[in-house]
Amino acid sequence: MKKLLITTVMCLALGSVAPAMAAGDASAGKGKAQVCAACHGADGNSPSDMFPKLAGQGEAYLAKQLADFKSGARNNAVMAPMVANLSDQDIADLAAYYAGNKVAPGAVSEDLLNAGKTLYRAGNKETAVPACMACHGPNGAGVPAAKWPALSGQYSTYVEAQLKAFADGSRENDPNKMMRDIAAKMTADEMKAVSAYVSGLH
Repeated sequence: MKKLLITTVMCLALGSVAPAMAAGDASAGKGKAQVCAACHGADGNSPSDMFPKLAGQGEAYLAKQLADFKSGARNNAVMAPMVANLSDQDIADLAAYYAGNKVAPGAVSEDLLNAGKTLYRAGNKETAVPACMACHGPNGAGVPAAKWPALSGQYSTYVEAQLKAFADGSRENDPNKMMRDIAAKMTADEMKAVSAYVSGLH
């Protein structure tokens, strides 16, 4: 419990140093999101696991990811041209729109459920992998104020792909290398199990 508390405090402290963003207008964001619907769905619930669900995600986290795609801090050949002409206000409006929608829960693979649940809630002491819920919350809702993302209901294939990207360094827009350090300690089976578990959280 003490370790969990320390990790949570670190998460909040790291997130609190981020600069303020523009105030988003969800109504304006709904109109601007029409171009995003083909991949991410009209309300942010993507119809395909090839693309992440955006509905219900933390507003500040979404804004950061869009800004990072635009600046190149997060590399993605598909997203880079999509956000190239977005203004700070566009980004804020889109983030506000998606954050205000409800994510559709996903299905859980029973074979991976128990292993994923253990890792998410307790971590792996032998390899120093902390409990995922320390930063992402017991129900996977994330910590919006700290820009730690919601994971509940997200496609397991997307979560697993992000863990692999953090582990191999191809994704590096996490503050202080926190996720890169954690993912590097995880096995492929652990990534698959915890990804399956969070897809069913709600």
